[in-house]
Amino acid sequence: MKNQTITKHKIIWSISGHDCSGGAGIAADIKTAQCFSNADNFTELCPIITANTTQNAESLLAVNPVSVEVLAEQVECLFTDKKPNVIKIGLIANDQQLLWLTETLHSLKQRLPELKVVYDPVASASVGGRFSQLTPTLLKALLPLIDILCPNMPEAIAMVSAFYVDSQSDIAALAEQIQSLGVNTVIIKGGHIESNSECNGEANNQHENNCRDYCLHKISHLETGHPLTSLAQKHLTQVYQLSTPRINTSHSHGGGCSFATAISCFIAQGYLVRDAFTLTKAFISRGLAAEYNNTNYYGAFRQFPVSSELQGKQALSPFLPAVVNNVNLQDKNKDFASLELAEDEKLGLYPVVDSLAWLERLKPLGLNIIQLRVKGLSGDTLEATIKAAIELYRDSKTRLFINDHWQLAIKHRAYGIHLGQEDVADADLSAIANAGIRLGISSHGIYEFLASQQLKPSYLAFGAIFPTTTKDMTGQIQGLDNLKMMMNTQPTQPMVAIGGINHSNIDAVVTTGVDSIAVVTAITEAESPEQVVAELKRRL
Repeated sequence: MKNQTITKHKIIWSISGHDCSGGAGIAADIKTAQCFSNADNFTELCPIITANTTQNAESLLAVNPVSVEVLAEQVECLFTDKKPNVIKIGLIANDQQLLWLTETLHSLKQRLPELKVVYDPVASASVGGRFSQLTPTLLKALLPLIDILCPNMPEAIAMVSAFYVDSQSDIAALAEQIQSLGVNTVIIKGGHIESNSECNGEANNQHENNCRDYCLHKISHLETGHPLTSLAQKHLTQVYQLSTPRINTSHSHGGGCSFATAISCFIAQGYLVRDAFTLTKAFISRGLAAEYNNTNYYGAFRQFPVSSELQGKQALSPFLPAVVNNVNLQDKNKDFASLELAEDEKLGLYPVVDSLAWLERLKPLGLNIIQLRVKGLSGDTLEATIKAAIELYRDSKTRLFINDHWQLAIKHRAYGIHLGQEDVADADLSAIANAGIRLGISSHGIYEFLASQQLKPSYLAFGAIFPTTTKDMTGQIQGLDNLKMMMNTQPTQPMVAIGGINHSNIDAVVTTGVDSIAVVTAITEAESPEQVVAELKRRL
């Protein structure tokens, strides 16, 4: 999900150590950041080196800290002309650096209210040996300044005392305990758990030997679409779990650094946490897969561009993870009725209207699909409207979908039901499937799309592609690049593009290969809706 106020040039500061072997630390951060830059979307990483380390693929020999005076000079210099959108933190070499960093971040966050901080709590080298031993009380003073903390399992356990992980619920409790220290988002990576099978319980999804990452995130108003009260902000959290098959390779040196930098890049580019998390997981899987079964020696993680004109984010599509949540686990095997499209037939133009009058007006125009989205009605009036709409289109070739009101749609035997993400969690999907009613699901971002795709609905809707006046989509504008990436997943269900689409941009959307394009104001605010429908149908 991308913010509609994005600027092209993003700055990331990486405060981390230098690895002379080039596999981890600042070297990995720079290589990763370069993967996110092209002429249209430039991400620049500024390195602030905390220590020069002597290490290779076999051992860590020495850590040589940089003085806090030198670090302070670099921060002051960079702040004049390269203010950061995100600061990524890696190796903190000693308590002196930790104290300086805590004070510095506190000052920077006061001057830059939108600044985000990502921390990869590096303590031990993957080849053996400790980088640093930080005083726990001093570290706890830093954590409230951290927006995203992304430890592996040993690092996460080290942040709390006397914690033993033996099940998936233990991982959840561990994340909660870390978050209680003041961190906004905790991502516990699953790569260092030898096999997640013992931690899966009933959540074991298809692959016994998988790598599952667990994210505990405090919700912001951008994810809910409306401002949150201070009380709601304090208590509203969301869990995101992503799973990929475990990849057999010894080329993972610098993978943790690359994970933290990749998610920093996605956050800087305006993605919400759940989507940045999802894309980062795919980025890491792609790099590991490039060295699949290469176990002859311990080597560096490989980074691949995600912003190049030839490959772009579409190259991540084969590596997108599976979403693990209660809805998907309970309802992933439901069999929703199909749209019964003829071979090579597409849904085409998909008007979304709010009244019976509009349904009556558009019925003669030969549409394949239409949706009734009723707002402001309740009780008998609402039921009468939905019943009349269903009867109006009962024998029509136009497929009528009822938005949100799934109980009434089932009661009056509707052709189809369209649900948003919030409604999917509350609806009785079994009742919809058993009634033989088609189901369409809208998703606002990559994480929600993958979760919806796993439910195998009758169609998938994705957006908002462009800013729209019909709904507050701040922070959730997808753009054409993300739509293309979703099309690259080759969904078996028809794909509907939604949000802000009109006569001025519809041609660009058509080139992505979507099966249908939903429109609202392009029709309802037109002087001649019939002419607009005819024109848009022609262009599809």
